[in-house]
Amino acid sequence: MKRYFTILLLCCSTAVFAQEAYWQQQVRYDIDVALNDQEKSLKGSETIMYKNNSPSTLDFIWFHIWPNAYKQESTALFQQIKNDTSRVKKLEKYTFGSIEGLNFKVNGKVAQTEAHPNPQYIDIIKVKLATPLKPGDSVKISTDFKVKLPSYFSRSGFADGEFMACQWYPKPAVFDKSGWNEFPYLDMGEFYSDYATFKVNITVPSGYIVGATGVLQNADELASYKSLGAKNVANRTGSPALYSPKQKTGTKTLTYQIDSVPDFAWFADKDFVIQYDTVKLESGKVIDAFTYYHNKKETLWTNSIDYTKDAVRKYSKWIGDYEYPVVQVVEGPKNNSSGGMEYPTITLITSPDAKKESLDAVIAHEVGHNWFMSMLGSNEREHTWLDEGLNTYFQFRYEAEKYRANSMMGEIPAEVKALSEADFQARLYGAMTQIPMDSPIDIPAAQFASSDEYGLISYVKTALWLYILESQAGRAKMDQAFQLYFSKWKNKHPQPEDLQAAFEQSFGVNLTDYFKLLKKQGSFK
Repeated sequence: MKRYFTILLLCCSTAVFAQEAYWQQQVRYDIDVALNDQEKSLKGSETIMYKNNSPSTLDFIWFHIWPNAYKQESTALFQQIKNDTSRVKKLEKYTFGSIEGLNFKVNGKVAQTEAHPNPQYIDIIKVKLATPLKPGDSVKISTDFKVKLPSYFSRSGFADGEFMACQWYPKPAVFDKSGWNEFPYLDMGEFYSDYATFKVNITVPSGYIVGATGVLQNADELASYKSLGAKNVANRTGSPALYSPKQKTGTKTLTYQIDSVPDFAWFADKDFVIQYDTVKLESGKVIDAFTYYHNKKETLWTNSIDYTKDAVRKYSKWIGDYEYPVVQVVEGPKNNSSGGMEYPTITLITSPDAKKESLDAVIAHEVGHNWFMSMLGSNEREHTWLDEGLNTYFQFRYEAEKYRANSMMGEIPAEVKALSEADFQARLYGAMTQIPMDSPIDIPAAQFASSDEYGLISYVKTALWLYILESQAGRAKMDQAFQLYFSKWKNKHPQPEDLQAAFEQSFGVNLTDYFKLLKKQGSFK
């Protein structure tokens, strides 16, 4: 590995590249949705204001209608799972999902639509614009929809009385400098979304507790959550204080709002225990923190609020302040152990067999995606490492500082745990160089041969790549580089070349050879 450390010494001038003016599309959603917990369905409508900030005139807009990925076994989702031996067990027992009842209108007039030419991509639809959308102009698009939720085996669905509404509403694909990014839903491979403002009205049977992206606008419901949550933080050993709705029957409508986020997800269960506290950052900013978990004896989740707060504080110190007013963590179905899945201001954790250290680590990782996915909105499908790998680098630091542990490396010998944090990290990353990691880091998610390879390369190999730079430049300079990257690209869509440019500006050196390692076949020795 040492031979890579000389890369920074080869050139001490910063490369300067001409760049075209940056732009990104602007989107606003107003959504009404109702849960039918008997049918396991969502019925809703949405109105989207879409502003074309690009230099191109648009004749159509590609839409993701993600729930159709669950509709039949010929979709790209099912085909990917079936071709991956490590994931095929997900399909031992399942029910299909779908989206129907779409009736797109553009500026109030019925719009023509067109299916994607690839028959596996039934979760993508083209909405045609009768009047071309010129640069700087806006268009209003509306549609009704009904979602049949699948049993929970990927991200969205239902299980054990809990509902996970993820990738659930019709959503424009991203149009950027490369063109349209209309890709199908996959289990191995995440997302790329326009920043948007959301106002979402969620109607559920009155007994449900809901956690969702954004800030709850219903003052009485929010006060109830905070009051119960504070009691459960103060008393972690006795029986928890449980939610009791004002109305025992009927429904309630909860409104959530948030600006400048790339997605919106929500979760509902009658069984949730709530914890609530606040997080104060070094800048003085105060953030509301909630966790929602299942009411069971001897659960590790009684300390989940502490893990959540710790993650927000540390990532804010290392990278830049958490910019949202709320952070939330939700315990997922007990019959799934996939780890977790992140959304803006809220994350789902599905690690029922976790120990204290590993639960803390997975919460930190998923909360960390508020930086690497949400505030830094990279194309996860094309450059998985740019969110998962950068996030894992900081997760490994988090675990090393708190526990001298690493959830991806398993049990650590006692003599290694006794080392200083710096020596522990050096020993850990040294061991990683012995792991066969043949695939290049920077390849699209769908090109990895298996989910095991996807995880090893996108997460671990990328973290090792970053540690190579830290070992030469020092941690303080590494943090400064990330802070510059964050300040330049917060709430934008950075590409790999943007990370390189920010790092070169911060370090004051040319990093071309170092970034070429992203395309390198084979392990770092």
